[in-house]
Amino acid sequence: MNKDTLKGQWQQLKGKVKQKWGELTDDDFSKLDGSHDELLGKIRERYGYDKERAEKELKSFYKENDLE
Repeated sequence: MNKDTLKGQWQQLKGKVKQKWGELTDDDFSKLDGSHDELLGKIRERYGYDKERAEKELKSFYKENDLE
């Protein structure tokens, strides 16, 4: 997934991200601003995932939303 694609489509994808990872707060979203690395970190922090699991979850999300 191209990191610029996520940033470019962030406004459209924000709702889908909120649905998938509901434990992320509005404050988290205001700081993410479409950053792949920040999103990965927040998923790890909120859900207690290790890096590998968080990356797998994000990859699956990207695939589901045609971002690969």
